[in-house]
Amino acid sequence: MLNNTPTLNHEEQQIAADRIHDLMAKGLSSGEAIMLVAHEIREADAKKRGVQEVVEIEDDEE
Repeated sequence: MLNNTPTLNHEEQQIAADRIHDLMAKGLSSGEAIMLVAHEIREADAKKRGVQEVVEIEDDEE
């Protein structure tokens, strides 16, 4: 794993891409959608490994 990013198989990659497209269709920017899905993937991986991961995401837009 590079940068704490889990390796995804082809099916998992397709699910992630579909989720990103769905979020973009709902109005999120591509960057926001990718960041959200990446966070969800890391969180699910951490739970699977039994590790609690704390991630702070700053929102610069106010």
